[in-house]
Amino acid sequence: MKKTTSLLVAILLSCFCYAQDTFSIIAVDPDTGEVGSAGASCVTGIGAQGIIDIITDIIPGKGGVNSQAYVCIPNTNLQNAIIRMEEGDNPEEIVDWLVSNDFCASQNFDPSFRQYGIADIDINGNPRTAGYTGENTDPYTEDRQGSNFSVQGNILLNQTVIDNMETNFTTTDGTLADKLMAALQGANFAGADSRCLAAGTSSTTAYLTVYTADDTPGNPTIRLNIGEQVSGIEPIDLLQEAYDEFLSVEESELALGIQIYPNPASESITFTKAPSLQIERITIYDVLGKIVKRSNGQDINAVSISTLNPAIYFAKVETANSSVTLRFIKK
Repeated sequence: MKKTTSLLVAILLSCFCYAQDTFSIIAVDPDTGEVGSAGASCVTGIGAQGIIDIITDIIPGKGGVNSQAYVCIPNTNLQNAIIRMEEGDNPEEIVDWLVSNDFCASQNFDPSFRQYGIADIDINGNPRTAGYTGENTDPYTEDRQGSNFSVQGNILLNQTVIDNMETNFTTTDGTLADKLMAALQGANFAGADSRCLAAGTSSTTAYLTVYTADDTPGNPTIRLNIGEQVSGIEPIDLLQEAYDEFLSVEESELALGIQIYPNPASESITFTKAPSLQIERITIYDVLGKIVKRSNGQDINAVSISTLNPAIYFAKVETANSSVTLRFIKK
């Protein structure tokens, strides 16, 4: 059963202020269609809002962008990056466009002050990533990409922050959320954001958000936001507590009882399930979250996909009490 958690309390911000947001990771899981982001920063004066809505935006089932370092509020560069992703640009093309079309007036439209991390899933189900770090971002500063993630930071104590985040993400077993939380724990030491060294913490605010393929924009399955903490309180510890609480909720056993085959498929997909499960509805989405087919009935076990174009799709399978989303490829 989906559980959405939000600790966000909105506040108004001036359109002319900016924040130097510090370390973050954006990633996709091509097997599940999940897209997620996690990050933290040693900023002050931001209150309960934290940084989640300032630096991150995600298209469910498709990809996401982290835009940080001397950020204008609202973050127009982030908004434009998402528009480019919606229009079909790949991560490298989005970065190139942002560098050529900076919209942050507080730094005289100078992209050398920006830092970006981008990850998406292409039409064939393959992950793609890109990053950018301008020469005027504050040291230590770096962006680093893997096959399905981009990790980036500025105003860092040293390279260890990036190293630890990358290592934890790539070596952790589990869900995308597990990997993102582990990556953030890699930066859980005093001065990860060097401005918080004297306070003995990594940062003042932290977040974790993950969208499944069938989530709608603005309504992720996981949204954990730790607003600005007083000096000496570690926000990543609070985020871990919130994540552990999220996981403690009894998880649906539906995923253990349903499988999809063949995959890839050309004419139809069939669902195997535990005898006790009765499928009531199957909804098929494309990678942009658009519904392309829906079947209702009692105990559905197969759906024709012959009219769909070759691409990656997601099938949301619903029973009376729960649901699960499965990825498949139409060949």
